[in-house]
Amino acid sequence: MPWHIPQAPAGEGFKAALFDLDGVLTPTAEVHMAAWKRIFDDYFSSHSITPAYSDADYFAHVDGVPRYDGVARLLKSRGVEIPWGDPTDAPGTDTVCGLGNAKNEAYTAVLKENGVTPYEGSVALLDHLGELDDFPMAVVCSSRNTPVVLEAAGLADRFATVVDGDTAAAEGLPGKPAPDTFLAAAKRLGVPAADCVVLEDSLSGVAAGHAGGFGLVLGVDRGAGMDALEIAGANVVVKDLSELVEL
Repeated sequence: MPWHIPQAPAGEGFKAALFDLDGVLTPTAEVHMAAWKRIFDDYFSSHSITPAYSDADYFAHVDGVPRYDGVARLLKSRGVEIPWGDPTDAPGTDTVCGLGNAKNEAYTAVLKENGVTPYEGSVALLDHLGELDDFPMAVVCSSRNTPVVLEAAGLADRFATVVDGDTAAAEGLPGKPAPDTFLAAAKRLGVPAADCVVLEDSLSGVAAGHAGGFGLVLGVDRGAGMDALEIAGANVVVKDLSELVEL
């Protein structure tokens, strides 16, 4: 049974949904933000890099992209370039990979400290879509921590298909804003991209959905801004996924 979205063009029905995780299903974007702040506050201070790291940097350079790419993009915004290094670099090594690995440690620490509860409106939408006949759903997230977060949030049994950072690395898929991870998820579900809805809160994720030719790119404004999401390619923008549950 197709999913009819009131805000979408009249008569459109969609046959699958591809959800980002952080900021769409769970408030783990806040965990990522806290972890990145720990890493970049320390690094900027110790290397006299200005201006100071801010939440605006998170949304502009880091949100939704693979971890190492986020490090490189953020440093480039300050005119700083360091060796890429290797994924085996010890956390804190003065390389892109070393900083990225330090961020992953910080993320795990913050997640353990605070836990994670999924957005109530997102759970309501998952319940609603779960009542449709033969309506597959997938999670598409750049994070390698995706399975841990899904389990912690009690959502692991909702998704048989997950395309995450480990999947991308294993299959050589470029991360968002390239559309490849979303396209891979649609292929796994057996649904053409034109029949899928992409649900994203990040500018890079919205851009990926737009680039992939998906039927609808639905932006969730958790801080990136409605105008910015629309410019990036969102067809519809909501504040919370509860707005998509038919009453």
